[in-house]
Amino acid sequence: MSGKALAVITGGSSGIGYQLARIAVEEGYPLVICAHGDKLDQAADQLRRLGGEVEALRADLSTRHGVEALWSHLEGREIALSFANAGLALGDPFVAQEWDDIAERIDLNVKQTTSMIHKVGRVMRTQGHGRILVSGSIAGQVPGPCNAVYNATKAYVNGLAWALADEFRENGVTITCLMPGPVDTPIYDKGLEDTVLHDMPKIDPAGVARTGWDAMMEGKVDVVSDPASRLISLFSGVTPKAITTRLHELGAKRRK
Repeated sequence: MSGKALAVITGGSSGIGYQLARIAVEEGYPLVICAHGDKLDQAADQLRRLGGEVEALRADLSTRHGVEALWSHLEGREIALSFANAGLALGDPFVAQEWDDIAERIDLNVKQTTSMIHKVGRVMRTQGHGRILVSGSIAGQVPGPCNAVYNATKAYVNGLAWALADEFRENGVTITCLMPGPVDTPIYDKGLEDTVLHDMPKIDPAGVARTGWDAMMEGKVDVVSDPASRLISLFSGVTPKAITTRLHELGAKRRK
């Protein structure tokens, strides 16, 4: 791989992450993509056929070992762009969920995101430059019945990114929080199969990725990628939670 500064993408084998990787290839960045699923090698091959310099690392980022494996692969290298994109949802009523599944989502969505931003942020501070895009969600602004853990983790991610956007200003580093609504990605086949959200219309991940990329390059603090989600975001701060919960149930409640 060339000596150029890297673009690093977690969850880069499908959905928004893969589309971000495609844009990075088009813009000439060498890539490190990290994922745990069986689509990683296929995604890396597709990106190479597009002309990309791609390193593919298979790691389970819900574990400390997985995060350490990724960081060992990156240590000592210049990182221009970092995309904290890996995440999983979980349907079913909260008390019907298995604790191990809940813990895995918290570890992946919260702990690994925080850990990677901390590590990458230190590298970029030393470099004096760098851009980070965090895949938050509009779900982090409203309650999510039967998807409560996912929404709560995204509330954390959104809030972390907003706070760090202010902290990082002195370091020459920007952090942007991408907050889409339902996107046509494999996340809905990993824990949300029995929810209305699984079958409702979803937005194109390529468009979401482009919106996030452009906002990151402009140094924006956050961006909401579609009109319906912008409406939810607008009312989330002024509407009683009982009402926003009912609105959000259109996507989160279980089928009757």
